[in-house]
Amino acid sequence: MAFPEYRGRRLRDHAVFREMVAETSLEPRRLVQPLFVKEGLKGRSPIPSLPGQAQLGLEELLVEARRVRDAGAPAVLLFGIPSKKDAKGSSATDPDGIIPQSIRALKAAVPDLAVIVDVCLCEYTDHGHCGVISSAECGVRSAERKGKKGKGRSFRVPHSAFRIDNDATLERLAEMAVVCAEAGADMVAPSDMMDGRIGAVRDALDACGLEHVPILSYAAKYASHFYGPFRDAAESPPQFGDRRGYQMDFRNSDEALREVAADLDEGADIVMVKPALAYGDIIRRVKDEFGVPVAAYNVSGEYAMVEAAAAKGWIDREAVIHEILTSLRRAGADIIISYWAREVAERAG
Repeated sequence: MAFPEYRGRRLRDHAVFREMVAETSLEPRRLVQPLFVKEGLKGRSPIPSLPGQAQLGLEELLVEARRVRDAGAPAVLLFGIPSKKDAKGSSATDPDGIIPQSIRALKAAVPDLAVIVDVCLCEYTDHGHCGVISSAECGVRSAERKGKKGKGRSFRVPHSAFRIDNDATLERLAEMAVVCAEAGADMVAPSDMMDGRIGAVRDALDACGLEHVPILSYAAKYASHFYGPFRDAAESPPQFGDRRGYQMDFRNSDEALREVAADLDEGADIVMVKPALAYGDIIRRVKDEFGVPVAAYNVSGEYAMVEAAAAKGWIDREAVIHEILTSLRRAGADIIISYWAREVAERAG
């Protein structure tokens, strides 16, 4: 096909025909809104690094959930911020903790909204890591870090290479998933990147008669620099070290396919690629290789960059948002988790 016989502009010049032949669509039914609920909070607490987003008290969570439902987005992804944290994230498995409370309240108030729960310990541990720190560490020293308000917090900090106890963490994650599912969660989403976690969660759910609860696996979750605002929102920055020992190296692509294959073998129903904007190639490889439902998490740093540029008047905010989310669909994402989900669904409606 060559010019002049082929003229691609013939179908681009006419608005009706341009819409008819558009290959990719962005429907509200594919959007999931992340929400942060904080124990003991009254009202809303704005998140400065995520303009337009807020930590929510329980009553405000219900208000926001209704707005999501009314906009046409079918689901929310819950993150909990407990009032107390410890080394093992004990509050993550409290049946009366902030997330089980929130699930029960949501299912009573907005029963037609699907509730997905993030299953990870980072929001519940005082050290901010996604698992249990190995008690067999060598070369451990005591260290004190100053919080934003000048208050000291003491931690046992490995000198160089602290280690997450993978198998001990699996037990905690499986218990957390069961607690959330028993509270009424429609789906659980392990995001920790421990080896074997999907199988551990699936076995635990099935053993408790919860075989109907699906698993959305953060299967290819990269150790990314795009997560900063989320850690502010969830109050979960690592107090020492980083997460490169368990999250994926962003230089790797083949590894993502191995991780996805392992999670599918262990019982994942949907697999996720996170982050999204810089990982369209991974989304496409996963979709082409496995042909299963693929989710993409349009993460906090991606959101914050757009909001910051828009606030300066440097970009057309709505157009850029639509272009970004459509590009994720074009890459192969069936489901998009985004802080813009409700807003985009409202505009589509």
